[in-house]
Amino acid sequence: MRTTDVSAKNKNGESSRSYIADFKSLLKGKVLVLNVLPVIAGFWLALYYNDRSFADYWQLFVITFIGSLFVMAGALILNNWYDADIDAVMERTKHRPTVTGNMPLRKVLFGGLAVSVAGFILLSFTTVEVFIYSFIGWIVYVFLYTMWSKRRYTLNTVIGSVSGAVTPLIGWAAVDSAVHIVPITLFLIVFIWQMPHTFAIAIRKYEDYKAAGVAMLPVVHGMDITKRQMAVYSVCLLPLPFYLLSLGTAFIIIATLLNIGYIALAIRGFFVKDDEKWARIMFLYSVNYLMVLFLTMMLAAVPQFG
Repeated sequence: MRTTDVSAKNKNGESSRSYIADFKSLLKGKVLVLNVLPVIAGFWLALYYNDRSFADYWQLFVITFIGSLFVMAGALILNNWYDADIDAVMERTKHRPTVTGNMPLRKVLFGGLAVSVAGFILLSFTTVEVFIYSFIGWIVYVFLYTMWSKRRYTLNTVIGSVSGAVTPLIGWAAVDSAVHIVPITLFLIVFIWQMPHTFAIAIRKYEDYKAAGVAMLPVVHGMDITKRQMAVYSVCLLPLPFYLLSLGTAFIIIATLLNIGYIALAIRGFFVKDDEKWARIMFLYSVNYLMVLFLTMMLAAVPQFG
């Protein structure tokens, strides 16, 4: 009996850990973090530029943070639900619970919808602008990107980038109208950044996307045009920090150095023999680029706390 009890406990423990691991894979944790950070930065900068106190807005921050987190998580879960067929073909996604059957697709669908609705309900307690931007981001990601363009058009990357780019607008609009040069600049930074970032992923996972029939740029038009576009988009990032001169010289210097590094790495792609290895370095740089850039913004703009 005691052996049986221990065995049952071990199985239950393993089952719980497996379920948690499956749920985490649905949320695509790294993607979620990269999308939530601009929300926080947008809120933070809005307090700074409007001379507001965090103490007066901390409850609004919590609602905005959790609400936007839920909306994004819901969209990502629905992406997993819809893409279960192509995930089964790709090496990097074939172990997702929607493919293995650990989570029935029906439950994933209702789970994604429930999480999304919960997020929208929370955000309805903020401002109309916040709700509108979050709804646009959700609609673009779930319908225009996942269900419509991802498998058909190479412009899927441009379309999908809109959903990520609205995130700083969500954070800012919780405090003040996002019709302002700072949140618009943040929107452009995130939008443009996503292009070389996503293309780097597409090059790394070229065989996966090709096997699944996903219309990524390198699969449809080849490596050369993809590298050219990565270089062009990287250059387009260069002037954007100068619209944020009020954040100080230190920020401008750090942002410019980050951009020069991004451009140099993109240009290097024209001369490498191992495209996959270069794309991996490009991907890692792009992830750290966004995190360092937004954290530097936040350090340069400290709102009141009293």
